[in-house]
Amino acid sequence: MSVLQKSSKIYVAGHRGLVGSAIWNNLQQRGYHNLVGRTHKELDLTDQRAVKDFFDEEQPEAVVLAAAFVGGIMANSLYRADFIMQNMMMQCNVISNAYSHGVKKLLFLGSTCIYPKNAPQPMKEDALLTSPLEYTNEEYAIAKIAGLKMCESYNLQYGTNYIAVMPTNLYGPNDNFHLENSHVMPAIMRKIYLAKMLHDDNWEAISRDLNSRPVEGVDGTHSREEITKVLSHYGIENNRVTLWGTGRPLREFLWSEDMADASVHVLLNVDFKDIIGIDNYSSVFLGTSTTGDVDRNNSVGRGGAIPALGEIRNCHINVGTGKEITIRQLSELVVKTVGFEGEVIFDDTKPDGTPRKLIDVEKLHRLGWTHKVEIEEGVKKLFEWYQQ
Repeated sequence: MSVLQKSSKIYVAGHRGLVGSAIWNNLQQRGYHNLVGRTHKELDLTDQRAVKDFFDEEQPEAVVLAAAFVGGIMANSLYRADFIMQNMMMQCNVISNAYSHGVKKLLFLGSTCIYPKNAPQPMKEDALLTSPLEYTNEEYAIAKIAGLKMCESYNLQYGTNYIAVMPTNLYGPNDNFHLENSHVMPAIMRKIYLAKMLHDDNWEAISRDLNSRPVEGVDGTHSREEITKVLSHYGIENNRVTLWGTGRPLREFLWSEDMADASVHVLLNVDFKDIIGIDNYSSVFLGTSTTGDVDRNNSVGRGGAIPALGEIRNCHINVGTGKEITIRQLSELVVKTVGFEGEVIFDDTKPDGTPRKLIDVEKLHRLGWTHKVEIEEGVKKLFEWYQQ
């Protein structure tokens, strides 16, 4: 039974983002309307004092930590310090304040980039920290590993109920289509769309697109020459698109609204005890006797994990489909959806990133959730959203 009631106040950090907005909508659809959100302008999660003041004022019963500083290979390479520092600061501020303010349930969202570059496929939760990470997103991965370890460690030391979920590559409504720092799916879709618009000589559509999402400061008010030049820099030409890498890497993709449904399922129905398989978790972790032994009749706060339970680790949950597709196959799917009749080139002088990244979702299925939207349907739905 969920510790959260329909009236419970739930803070969704990152409620305007791809996943956060989908989680917000999913909660509302389930009848949870006492939701709290703050934009980045309203609350800078890297500001320790501001985060404490927010928790003092709002006193949420549950927290969904979906806010993060994110981007693709290019952004990860350019902003390495930002990726580790900003994500670590946000996580530390939110998780520590959740604990000090008595939050009943916290859901932390990470990423499957936490796994080693050459992890056995499909990647089980136990693959964490077994070998080196992919270099191009090492800083982001380390920050996310720290976040899931914070959740695990607070649970083990203080008896909290903080769960970490690790989604695969996500796509869907409110996706990031900015070419400088977007992920692979929206980047491919926007490039192919704009190359088609160039071929169709549809400058009205191009201007509208660039006014919504300027590229390096160039929007629809700039000259055609300036627009053509900046788009060319990102591999977008008349009826021709150049994509990074060989196209051979395999990727798994999950529709963001499916991810939101999985997240809310975990938030409402899954407790830490369900993951580690200890039914009397609350009594084991919330009390010690005067001798330091576990006292099941004592609910006084305890400190330190219990050696008798052995090593408890990898308590996070993979969230995905368990299915994969090559980047080349994905581009072909987008080409078909957009109605593009031009040429897609792969520049193999550019990095591919991790060769394969498929996750094992057995734990998630065991906890009662399976995905619904397949990739072919999802690409169509994303393009419909993008056009709107």
